[in-house]
Amino acid sequence: MITPSRYPAGMSPRVGILAVALLAIVVGPVAGAGAQSEPRDPSRRTVSDSELLWATVNVCDTEKHPDTIGVRGSMPGARDGREMMWMRFQVQYFSPADGRWHQVRSGGDSGFVRVGRARFEARQSGRSFRFAPRSRSVLLRGVVTFEWRRSGEVVRRARKRTTADHRSSAGADPENHSASNCTIRT
Repeated sequence: MITPSRYPAGMSPRVGILAVALLAIVVGPVAGAGAQSEPRDPSRRTVSDSELLWATVNVCDTEKHPDTIGVRGSMPGARDGREMMWMRFQVQYFSPADGRWHQVRSGGDSGFVRVGRARFEARQSGRSFRFAPRSRSVLLRGVVTFEWRRSGEVVRRARKRTTADHRSSAGADPENHSASNCTIRT
C-alpha cells in the first residue's frame, strides 16, 4: 500500500522543510521587490493623492498681522458642479512638555466653511487666527479638513497638515509666504 506524502519520492521531511525554507528566502524578497517597484495604478488614485490638495501657513506674526497665523488650503474640484466644497481650518500648538501637537481649544477652529461649487479645477480658501501666547513663544501649525458634499451628504473627505512651498492665490503676508508652521512670540 502506498501512502500519500507531501514530499517527492526519496525526500525526507527534514530535507523538504529545508528546501521550502530556502525557497522562501530566495523567492520572498524577489516577489516583494516586484510588488514595491510596480507603478501605482492611476485609476486607483484617491483625492489625497492630488497635487491640488494642500494646506499651508501663509501668514505668521507679521507687522501687518501681529500675533496671527493664517492657514490656507486648496482642494481639487469635481468639474461637474453637483458637489459643494467645504473646508475646516484648525490650529494646533506644540507642547514641549510632552513633545506632541494639541488642538487649540478656544479660538482655533473655524468650523466648516463653504468654499463653493466643485465645477472648477481647484478652489482655495483660508482663515486667520489671532493668539496672545501665554509663554514667550508658541509653535503653531494648521490642519485643514476638506469635504465634498452632494445633496448635503459627504461623498469624499480628506485632511492635511500644513506644509511649505505651495502657491497661494491670495492673502499671504509677505506675498507668496508658505510654511509648515509658525512661531508667535510675545
